[in-house]
Amino acid sequence: MSLEEFGYKEQLHRALTTKDLIIYGMIFMVPIAPYSVFGFVWNDAKGMVALAYLLGLVGMFFTALSYAAMSRAFPLAGSVYTYAQRGLHEIAGFFSGWLILLDYILVPSLLYLFSAVALRPIFPAVPAWIWLIGFISFNAVVNVLGIQFSARVNRYMLATELVTLALFVVLGLTALYGGAGAGALTLKPIYDAHAFSLATVAGATSIAVLSFLGFDGVSTLAEENLGGRNAVGRATVLSLLIVGVLFMLQTWIAADLSAGMQFASAETAFYEIAERAGGAALRLVTIIAVVLASAIANAMAAQAAVSRILFAMARDGKLPAILARVHPRFRTPYVSTLAVSGVSLLVGLLFADRIDDLTRVVNFGALTGFVLLHLSVINHYLLRKRSGDWFRHLFFPLVGMLIIVYVLFEMDRAAKILGLSWIATGVLYYLVLLFWVKKPAALKI
Repeated sequence: MSLEEFGYKEQLHRALTTKDLIIYGMIFMVPIAPYSVFGFVWNDAKGMVALAYLLGLVGMFFTALSYAAMSRAFPLAGSVYTYAQRGLHEIAGFFSGWLILLDYILVPSLLYLFSAVALRPIFPAVPAWIWLIGFISFNAVVNVLGIQFSARVNRYMLATELVTLALFVVLGLTALYGGAGAGALTLKPIYDAHAFSLATVAGATSIAVLSFLGFDGVSTLAEENLGGRNAVGRATVLSLLIVGVLFMLQTWIAADLSAGMQFASAETAFYEIAERAGGAALRLVTIIAVVLASAIANAMAAQAAVSRILFAMARDGKLPAILARVHPRFRTPYVSTLAVSGVSLLVGLLFADRIDDLTRVVNFGALTGFVLLHLSVINHYLLRKRSGDWFRHLFFPLVGMLIIVYVLFEMDRAAKILGLSWIATGVLYYLVLLFWVKKPAALKI
């Protein structure tokens, strides 16, 4: 199905294989993502970190199936914005895009702050804004130069992360069975009867789920995909499952290793566990890996994803047209890329001392967008197309949606207030588009 059938021209460079898409999804999620948020999840889950990640994986798996279904129907850039727009309604599409922007625009800033925190013990005299400018500038240049160049960088970054993870797993298990922490793998990180409650685990899952956000980013590269209309869906599901297993493995080991420890701070919890497993050397390796993974690999992928969503929304007249400009040589949405860089710097400076709040706000945007995605699957396939596939097009989306709604309900009050404020801002902006700029409110499907 060509772009012309949807009313668009080919503008972006088709250069990515299915393997590239899987790597991109893994890079976006970051196989070592729990390193940065382990302490926050550990506190909220009362030690049941692996359970929080398991629930996050289950919820995101059903969401990945919905992404796969919609990517087959509408192989376009724009991710959930495009799917809700064409699967539900023009207005639903706008708000899906608006909500997912809250996730994608803020994620790079969050990653840069994680990296600045990680580097603080090594370079205490260097202010966070120096790191922010350096990381943002590097990623902007790479993304403007082209998707093929970014894909090559991603391969090297993924290899580095997997080697670091393997090192922690081996040394962690050796230390654990050598008498450190709990002395062996136990079931407590999965289920602790004395601390378990649905509200507790759901609250922790609302933070843990941040580590999974990124599998959905694969869909933003649909117009740069060479692997056919099923490639995006396949890469979305596979990258999620692979990384989900890695998340559970490392957090299970880390949770048992942490038995009896008092962390200096939630931000540095995993680095302290790494030091227990492999001494100061492993702690240093872990810090460097987090910096490379978060501030470069993951942030680069996030920047590429959000620039495609801005491009798609601007192409449809929902955002300023300048954001839809494509570089004549590199065929990348360079104006959107540079705009994201500017926002990342501003947000990073504003939230430098409030990383946990930023984490929750990011998740609010993504999860609320996912709710509209699931509704799009039900409407497009079951109601509009009358597929008759009750499992894939009703049961699976409903399960995914209910899990997400519950996690949203148990979210921190501040995150809900900030998230609802973002929605209110979107309502005002949409009314301006509708009544002042007079953009069309309907799209022919």
